[in-house]
Amino acid sequence: MASMARDLLAQESVDATLERITSSATELVDGCDAAGILVLRAGRVETLAPTDQLVVDSDRLQERLGEGPCFDAARHAEGERVFRIANLAGEQPSWPAYGPRAHALGVGSMMGFLLFTDDEDLGALNLYSRKAGAFTEASELAGWLLASHAAVAFSSARTQAQLEQAVATRHAIGEAMGILMGSHHLSEEQAFDVLRRYSQENNVKLREVARLICEQGGLS
Repeated sequence: MASMARDLLAQESVDATLERITSSATELVDGCDAAGILVLRAGRVETLAPTDQLVVDSDRLQERLGEGPCFDAARHAEGERVFRIANLAGEQPSWPAYGPRAHALGVGSMMGFLLFTDDEDLGALNLYSRKAGAFTEASELAGWLLASHAAVAFSSARTQAQLEQAVATRHAIGEAMGILMGSHHLSEEQAFDVLRRYSQENNVKLREVARLICEQGGLS
């Protein structure tokens, strides 16, 4: 687990970090046949780094039904941060529509862990087994430890990606301003105002306006 934690922080991108999180789940948690991360964006479910089609099918089912343990874990940060369902063949009072349909997909048992840090909620790490009763208390502890490390690594990777994007955007805007200043004899303030007005009038992000100028040598 310690080696895995160091490995997570060493990944070079958000996608690589997520893939390492879910693959670690299948390697380290007894009974885990498949894993994925479910996030909600504008009310829509997105499946990240699934290790098996079963994960994608389950997430799509939960989105379609508007219910399910993974869906609830990602949606309600104030609710349960961990869930463990021993047998999807049994009655599921909290998810009456999802339970039997998930079992029909091939889910025997499942666990989920809210990925969170002190500053933000990041989604839910969900583990699946095709067998009923596959997850024990030891499995839950291992999953919880993995999720704790994963949340920190996920947050760190995302922050780094945002910083890199911000630096790249600032560089592109500076280059675009230089092109406008040189071709139209504008001051720095005037060049930025051209970028800003074009962005607002055409509902295009400032970084996209800068990219167009850098590629085309100006605005058409």
